[in-house]
Amino acid sequence: MIAKLVLENLKHKPMRSLLSVFLIAVPVTLILCLVGLSHGMLEDSARRMRGIGADIIVRPPGTSVLTLSGAPIPEKMLSVLQQQSHVALAVGMMVHPITSVTYVTGLDLHSFNQISGGFKYLEGGPFRGPDDAIIDQYYARQNRLHAGDRINGMLNRSWHVSGVVESGKLTRVAVPIRTLQDLTGNTGKISQLFIKADAPANIPTVLAELKQLLPDYNIYTMEEFTSLFTVDTVQGGALRNFIDVMIAIGVVIGFAVVLLSMYMAVLQRTREIGILKALGASRWFILKIILAEAAVLGIGGAIVGIALSFAARALIQALYPASLTQAVTPEWWPIAAGISLVGVLLGALYPGLSAARLDPIEALAYE
Repeated sequence: MIAKLVLENLKHKPMRSLLSVFLIAVPVTLILCLVGLSHGMLEDSARRMRGIGADIIVRPPGTSVLTLSGAPIPEKMLSVLQQQSHVALAVGMMVHPITSVTYVTGLDLHSFNQISGGFKYLEGGPFRGPDDAIIDQYYARQNRLHAGDRINGMLNRSWHVSGVVESGKLTRVAVPIRTLQDLTGNTGKISQLFIKADAPANIPTVLAELKQLLPDYNIYTMEEFTSLFTVDTVQGGALRNFIDVMIAIGVVIGFAVVLLSMYMAVLQRTREIGILKALGASRWFILKIILAEAAVLGIGGAIVGIALSFAARALIQALYPASLTQAVTPEWWPIAAGISLVGVLLGALYPGLSAARLDPIEALAYE
């Protein structure tokens, strides 16, 4: 009985029902896209760090997981670390931001190849001059670049694309380290160091020696460092707080949409409610109809929201593959749907109670 009444009510005003479903889907899509971007970008950064092949990373004091501040490490430190026991290779690199989410990395290609096994070239090849740049496949796709093209304006300089490489090793854009040092006024300075131990069993020994040698520096095994790439640890949990705020906004949007939709539905169906009450329908029966209708809209909005998150992901991958990486997070589907449903049911509660309290005689006389 209730299911049939709910279905007929939704069919009676199809545009209102479809619009309500779409508006409920918006916060679901917002939550899933935000969570997907957070996880995707962190997982991509961790994957590229692991692709270097180092065992230990040494970062200057005061740095966070995702950001580096300039190049405060003297390049001479490389020779000191190289002489430590069980250190097979010490490699220094310089990092400089070119956008809010993209960094250019200065590196010595020979030492980078030794520690990482080298880039896998899809087009072109390694550096041949001081103004050459190597870009990964996603940066190339986003900026419509190929080997032999030029990148204009990056660090106020024109760069020749010497090669396009497979993504997954350290950076989107790499240039010769000497050129980047000179351009940024950091001659003889580097941003971070990567250490390769002579054997996996000696990694703890090397780590302990480096921490004793450089007590003020942030020194991690690569496994420890990449484990910090989570929404709960980045920027002291600020990313998690931001997600929580977006979830709260999603609840408010769902609440407001359904409150307005259901309130208008009650006003439009006053005589219908009066007839039901005249036939003996209880207040609880009327309230169940309103809540059931809201629940159907909420479930429909959740399904549409999940579908829209895939559409948003495809659009992001097509337009900004190098800047934004969105992961698929199926574990968040029931969470986002539940959050939406809570907002929807809360929004339907007041219209439902108002409908349940209607006097049947007044409702039948309503024009």
